[in-house]
Amino acid sequence: MTLDDLKRLFTRQTLFRLDAILSPKLVPILYALGLAGILLWAVGHLFWTFGFGFGNGLWGLLEIAVFGLLLLVGLRIACEALLVWFKAHEQSGETVNRSRYSASLLDEVRDAIRDLAEEGEDGDYAEADEYITPATEPAPYVPPVPPVPPVPPATPRSPATTSGETHKTPRRTAKRTPPKNVS
Repeated sequence: MTLDDLKRLFTRQTLFRLDAILSPKLVPILYALGLAGILLWAVGHLFWTFGFGFGNGLWGLLEIAVFGLLLLVGLRIACEALLVWFKAHEQSGETVNRSRYSASLLDEVRDAIRDLAEEGEDGDYAEADEYITPATEPAPYVPPVPPVPPVPPATPRSPATTSGETHKTPRRTAKRTPPKNVS
């Protein structure tokens, strides 16, 4: 992160706008602050241990060498892990950015048609606005359909059986049914 990036970060509304992912740009600042913290800890620990005597001060130098190196490696691993995580999830961040700018599916289709028109040499797609009606325009007028007249009621049928009768005599319904022998 250069000095120009820092100027842009603090002079513009970058901190208050959520349309750009800012965290990957802040990892180098976090690393620098971590290095400064390790350095301050080492100097403070050096003076504190030498305050108890020369032997404790030498022991403090060994502690600074061992724990300082472990802190340095741990800080480096943590910052690299953050950068790798941000890089792996970069696509989802772009999706968030894209979804903030598109108002509807029609806008996305219109943009895709314009991109195709710019890439290709065919000028058929250049008039994308003429082919796609914006969602803000009202629907075209369609005359109402006249109502369908009601269907007249069916004529009533006679019942299959009369009262007290359990069944009717079967009648011949098809040629498959053999006629009854009347004797």
